[in-house]
Order: sequence, then structure tokens, then C-alpha cells
Amino acid sequence: MSDFGIAVLPGDGIGKEVVAPTLLLLRAASARAGLSLALEEHPAGAACYAATGAALPAATMAACRAADAILLGAMGDPAVRYPDGTEIAPQLDLRTELGLYAGVRPARPIPGLSIPLADPRAVSLDIVLLRESTEGLFAERKLGRVENDARAIDRLVITRATSERLFEAAFRLAGARRARGLPGRVTCVDKANVLTSMAFFRRVFLEVAARHRAIEAECVYVDAAALDLVRRPWRFDVMVTENMFGDILSDLAAGLIGGLGFAPSADIGDAHAVFQPCHGSAPDIAGKGLANPTATILSAAMMLEWLAERHAAPRCADAAAMLRAGVDRAFAAGLRPPDAGGNAATREVAEAVLAAL
Repeated sequence: MSDFGIAVLPGDGIGKEVVAPTLLLLRAASARAGLSLALEEHPAGAACYAATGAALPAATMAACRAADAILLGAMGDPAVRYPDGTEIAPQLDLRTELGLYAGVRPARPIPGLSIPLADPRAVSLDIVLLRESTEGLFAERKLGRVENDARAIDRLVITRATSERLFEAAFRLAGARRARGLPGRVTCVDKANVLTSMAFFRRVFLEVAARHRAIEAECVYVDAAALDLVRRPWRFDVMVTENMFGDILSDLAAGLIGGLGFAPSADIGDAHAVFQPCHGSAPDIAGKGLANPTATILSAAMMLEWLAERHAAPRCADAAAMLRAGVDRAFAAGLRPPDAGGNAATREVAEAVLAAL
């Protein structure tokens, strides 16, 4: 019997290409750690919608609910859209259906990899952005409307209940990071000087911060945060923000560490969690063997760490550490995929990390 069941959703485009080597490495690291994972693949995404009329079939949703964790590749295809013109994005439906309110987007440079910031402090950059994943400007994305071809309306929604859970998660994360020698500071990123919803978001944050006085807390407007992410990102530790702001800032943070091919992520709720690379399905390079699987491999490591914490399972933590160490060793030894200026194909990246395990 397996220790944990993982629902695997490869999705579209390069999703399948980055998931396959990740599963290979997951099995290898798990075997070395004495851990057994049941990895079961399920259909979802734009191709699934085009073939069946369902982007997230009921059977897939049921498998996700029953799984201990969900590993996702990438979903969507600009050529396949809903009747209203929006793209297929069942990953957003998963966040809503499973209550995955905390989008965790870490940014840490991989040893040996060239990064755009010349300041030596950037090499040791280690920040985490928590993006609220169910509300904000995404909350009613299917209810937006165009009136008389004259104006379009979308609504931004912030609730106390979800914001409090998000902020509590941010302070727990900051406390855990401080225990590891990191600053352990929480920065609320908002636009409280302009929007009523953001003023409310900040007020709830300050109320939660008052319950965690041992952790340093601050508030920064989103435009100033974007400036400092480029100018001096090392001033941040844990950043917490609204959905749309987080969507934008997390890509900016990925740029600081070499690009989306190196940026893992998780969407976490109270009972479920999805782990996936920050990048999309990249149909322009699909099928060419050029996709960088590193972000997906690191997302799998995040999944193992989450399972370790949730279930007090040290073997999961051991397997996660092996995956991270394998990635670090491979790149420190000179591994470079095309998005990092090299020519290592998807398969070669996987083989190099496997050898480094």
C-alpha cells in the first residue's frame, strides 16, 4: 500500500513534457527515502475541453478531492477558448472548488545560474510571495460583463474570513523561516491609498499582525513593492498580497532568479493543495524537447515538504531534500537548458538531476 496518493494533471502543451521527467525523479527520490507514492494521471485542460466539452471532468475533480496532493503541469491553449473568449483555465477552478486560498511563490536563485541583478546580495535572495488565490479580481471572473459595447465591468472581492486565513498562513511561514535563520518579516502589499477593498485588506492584516507581535510586519503599496523588487529585493522576506497583484509580482520575482522555468509554486488550502510550475503551457515550444522541467521538479519538492509537514512524515522531507539537492548540484556543475542560455533538452535536464541524486 502506498504512503500517499498523488493526482497528476499533466494538462496541455509542455505540461506533459515537464511532468514526465518530474515523475521519474519523484519515484527515484521517494525510493531512496523509503517512501511509496501512488502517482495517477488524470485528464484536464484545453485539449480535454476540445475533445470532451469538459475542461475539468467530474472524475478528475473527484480524484483531486480524494488525493493527498495534486501535481499539475500546465493548462491552457490560446487557440482553445470558452464561448466568451476567455482561455481554458481549470487550475483556477481547482483553487475555487478546493478552497486553495494561499498561493505560495518562492524565489530563490539556483547555485551557478546567472541572474539579472549584479548586486552580490542577489545571489542569496530568498523570498516567498503569498498570493491570495480565490478572491480579489479573480473572484468573479466568470461574472464580468460588457454593457452595450461601451464599458466592461469586473468586480474585486475581499472577504475578512479568507484574508485572515491568508495572513495567519503568512505569519506561520515567517515564524518557520525565522527559526531557520531568515528574517521572518511579513510585508503586506496593497493599494490601500486608493481602493476601499485594499484599505480593508490592510486593516485586517494589521489586526492579524497584532496577534503576532514577535514577527515584524509592515505595509507597502504595490507600486513601491514592484520598484523595490527590482532595486533591492533582499529587503523582503514573506510578501502577502491580493490575487491580481500576486499574479504580476510573482512573475517579476521569477525574473529575478532566471525566469519562469525555475519558479515553482503551490496553491494551498486547509485540506488540499496543488503544486505546479509558475509557467504556462508554452504551445510555441511544445513537442520540441526544449521545455525546462526545473520549476516542476521544484514544485514536486514543495509538495513533498507540504506532505511532510501535514502528516508528520519525515521520509517526505528526506525525498524533498534530495530533489532540491539534485537540482542544485546539477546546475552548479554547469547544466543549462535553453531558457538559461544553454542547450540541454528536457530529457538531459532530468538525466543530470537524476545523476546528481
